[in-house]
Amino acid sequence: MKIVFTGGTGRFGQVLQKTKFNHEVFFPSKSDFNISNIKSIEKYLDKKKPSILVHMAALSRPMNIHDKDIVKSINLNIIGTANITNACAKRNIKLIYFSTLYVYPGVKGNYKETDSLLPVNNYGWSKLGGESSVQMYKNSLILRICMTEKPFVHKNAFGDVKTNFIYHDEIVPIFKKLLSKKGIINLGGPIKTVYDFAIKNNPKLNKISAKKTKKGKFPLNPSMNLKKLNKILND
Repeated sequence: MKIVFTGGTGRFGQVLQKTKFNHEVFFPSKSDFNISNIKSIEKYLDKKKPSILVHMAALSRPMNIHDKDIVKSINLNIIGTANITNACAKRNIKLIYFSTLYVYPGVKGNYKETDSLLPVNNYGWSKLGGESSVQMYKNSLILRICMTEKPFVHKNAFGDVKTNFIYHDEIVPIFKKLLSKKGIINLGGPIKTVYDFAIKNNPKLNKISAKKTKKGKFPLNPSMNLKKLNKILND
């Protein structure tokens, strides 16, 4: 089986490139596979003929870039993902899309995959926009993920934001077990505040408040319910 990964130069992509797969894997460069150019996508897919395309390429950090440059955000995260979906649909290629927990409202937490979606910032909207096209294609899997690199790269961490952070290297064995799945799956670690998650590996962290510093532009509890994921892993 052949698997193509977009976003191979990203933080998680670099981890995956060091991972051993029981399949033939490809990590095309932007010059070979431009998600903003449908002809570039189709040319590469027709050449490699993959069974699965894992779409990780996205505009993410800094999060305020999605306010400052909405054209770039829309072109990459929404239109780029729609281009990918169209190309996969024409060729019946399984599509795995990396989304985010920020598509949830971020108020009550412990969100299930079937709960209503309502992002509080443009980054969440851009990823939900990408989800919209993938949702229409039934040969697909949407992973709503909360992950980060190790060690935790920031000097400050929110003490009032609950998430499901998990480190990149811990995601890899889980991800391998999900390659055959379809639908939507929440993917992350146990629910904790960002500070409680990160302090174990970085005792010099400063605890800060998102409620005070972000003033409503950052969800305080977008944490996800992982029962579906855990059932899959335990079966």
